[in-house]
Amino acid sequence: MQEAKPQTRRRLLAARTATPGAERGRADLETWKALRAFLIESVEEGAAVAAYRPFGSEPGAALEPELPERLTVVYKVLVPVLLPDKDLAWAPVGVPEPQGDHSNGGSAGGSPDPVGPEASAAGSGGGVLGPEAVGSVAAVIVPGLAVSHDGMRLGRGGGSYDRALARVGPEVPVVALLRDEEFGVAVPAEPHDRPVTGVITPSRGFVSLR
Repeated sequence: MQEAKPQTRRRLLAARTATPGAERGRADLETWKALRAFLIESVEEGAAVAAYRPFGSEPGAALEPELPERLTVVYKVLVPVLLPDKDLAWAPVGVPEPQGDHSNGGSAGGSPDPVGPEASAAGSGGGVLGPEAVGSVAAVIVPGLAVSHDGMRLGRGGGSYDRALARVGPEVPVVALLRDEEFGVAVPAEPHDRPVTGVITPSRGFVSLR
């Protein structure tokens, strides 16, 4: 298990990086269209949605405006901020964002610069909400490197999203944005891993895993 996950991550990351930028841009636009259609059907206007800020070769990174800003046209959007203990606090988009990594919560890429422990208190840290804030959202959009047919998600190994998703109710949709070939991958699972309820890929659109 300890070797299987790193090997799978390396393979998937290499494939993402090797994809030409123009192809990623086209895929990101199709992913956005499918995500927008899913949210229109599933989430009421003005509801809170947890999302993230894709970067590098991640699905959605080529979008302009960026994913969180696109979502704020209809929803209240929270993006993750990595705390020193690798848990996730949440920053509302549209208020001054604190220093730290709110691109993907440290679970799907990057070397985050954690914010201070004061950010874990709701309303402090320049508008940062505590880890419990994710429990009040109507949908969660998560990063990932792969998702199996039974919903097991492979992140970057930090475990931050697994902790956050433990606070999300069973009825709340949790959707991962992927490339086409990243869905249906055999994902080595551990007891703490939390599944997603759906995926979105450029060609298949939204696929429910409930």
